Amino acid sequence: QVQLVESGGGLVQPGGSLRLSCAASGFTFSSYAMNWYRQAPGKERELVASIAPAGGTRNYVGSMKGRFAISRDNAKNTVYLQMNSLKPEDTAVYYCNVRIYELRYWGQGTQVTVSS
Repeated sequence: QVQLVESGGGLVQPGGSLRLSCAASGFTFSSYAMNWYRQAPGKERELVASIAPAGGTRNYVGSMKGRFAISRDNAKNTVYLQMNSLKPEDTAVYYCNVRIYELRYWGQGTQVTVSS
């Protein structure tokens, strides 16, 4: 079955950096676009970034542009999210996501807290 396991979250000071990882299994990873979402307390889950199956096309949303970078290693079935210049408003649970036909799969999420 499809499994997505995120890691790399934690507590970081404003201006700091974190690199999230998502290890995928149970499907042909290199055939699907991968996404990172986040959900802050009291807010709806929002798309952060997407990457095409071969990694050539990457899209970012809103204030994450220029600060976050999505990448993937198809040999390792892993997608990454490098987050720089972190702000308190980036505090959220970050989720890895893949859509396979009509179904969306999610990991358990990893908490990112940006605070001094």
